[in-house]
Amino acid sequence: MTLSRALPATLLLPLFILLVGADEGSAGTTTMAPAIEVAYSDGGMVTVDEAASSDDGGTAVAEVTDGGVLPGLVPPVPVPSREADPPIARLRSLAPKQDVLARAKRDAQGRLVVPGPNGNVPLTIDPTLQSQLKGLLEQYQVPYGAVVVLEPSTGRVLAMSEHSQAQPGLRGLATRAVFPAASVFKIVTGSALLEAGVTPLDETCFHGGKRRLSEKLLADSERDGQCHSLAEAMGKSANVVFAKLTQRYLSPGALKHAAARFHFNREISFPVPTDVSLASVPDSDEFRFAQTGAGFGDVYLSPLHGALLAAVAANKGVWKDPVLFEPDPNAQSQSQSQPAEQVLSPEVARDLTTLMEATVTKGTARRIFRERGMGVPGAVGKTGTLADRKPFRDYSWFVGFAPKDNPKVAVAAVIVNEPLWRIRATWLGREAMRLGLARLPPGSLAPAKEDPSAPHEEEPTEEEPSDEETPVEEVAGSPAPHAPAATKTATTGP
Repeated sequence: MTLSRALPATLLLPLFILLVGADEGSAGTTTMAPAIEVAYSDGGMVTVDEAASSDDGGTAVAEVTDGGVLPGLVPPVPVPSREADPPIARLRSLAPKQDVLARAKRDAQGRLVVPGPNGNVPLTIDPTLQSQLKGLLEQYQVPYGAVVVLEPSTGRVLAMSEHSQAQPGLRGLATRAVFPAASVFKIVTGSALLEAGVTPLDETCFHGGKRRLSEKLLADSERDGQCHSLAEAMGKSANVVFAKLTQRYLSPGALKHAAARFHFNREISFPVPTDVSLASVPDSDEFRFAQTGAGFGDVYLSPLHGALLAAVAANKGVWKDPVLFEPDPNAQSQSQSQPAEQVLSPEVARDLTTLMEATVTKGTARRIFRERGMGVPGAVGKTGTLADRKPFRDYSWFVGFAPKDNPKVAVAAVIVNEPLWRIRATWLGREAMRLGLARLPPGSLAPAKEDPSAPHEEEPTEEEPSDEETPVEEVAGSPAPHAPAATKTATTGP
């Protein structure tokens, strides 16, 4: 039985990144069995294995379900090493013929449309929101940045804005999986831990690990002077806690299954060519496995996929493919709704939302979301940061949705900064939420009835958490109102 399928011609994996393969000795690289060739729509070729092997040389076994083999358990191509071969170094622009947004024009009704065989086809994109977010990226001259806003209940993409000051004219960042997922992968690990029986209130004691992990930190010790619940660990992005719990409660197979259900190592159906978000989960190295669960592994994510991860929790565990074209109102013969894919049980999705809420109420995003007059009621999310050293690149992420009790927007923001930066992803993600919600019709944010069985988080204390967005040193800059001052980045962990 094959473990991966031929990818369709419209799928665009990072050009030249995965075709050359990663260093054979790098962490998380899979080996290739006899392969078949698949043509890309731009004329390129890639080989996809028919029977992939795990990193310890043994053949991986796919789960057989009622619907067939669960796709995504094994990466379809070798996964690049983040340290030795960062994919962003090989980034190429989207081909003009594949760039749907660049070809879109406004019609008489103010909608963005593209020509179709039967006339203009309207996009789901909100032109005002799209312009606002693109303006922010351009104003703050981000080296690389992208932000996606979508409607979680339908998958309709409301904005997909991007900018690169480092490579002017670069297109396609929103669908490129060249960004390390960092601590955003804790969403996957957290869901697997919840399914393994860990509750949001279960505590784990630890010491160290704010920036880096070591094997000694994963062993229980008399030095373990701090204890976090799972919700607090998610909110404060406590790396040691997630690494410990990954070792204690999960197997490589369990984490692979969780990643596959969240559509890692799987194609995402979308009109714009979209990279497969690759995730390498080590089988044989326990420490590397724990690192991966904490967000230090070779895992890559596209901004579009990041928004879809948040939408799973918003949708009570249901995955919705992204939608870019408005449904044809005259197509009565075909159903306009997507089939539901239950990624998580509603109970696990509810608890995952509780974990993500702690990021905003008491964790790494607390300061940004508590800025006076700029808050987003009911916001939940997850931050992530990692840095390449040579050359220096600071990756920051925010994914989330709002409001918690009546989700209307799911967002993902990623920014790649140089040593001097003006904004990072948590600030951009908050603005995407705030501006997206402001575009909704009046009265559409009425909260749903509260679930009485849902656990309640305690009120945030005044103790300031370790904040990934805290500036280290101010430098010259002239920010606009409500934007952070230009600062020097700190090298942080996930």
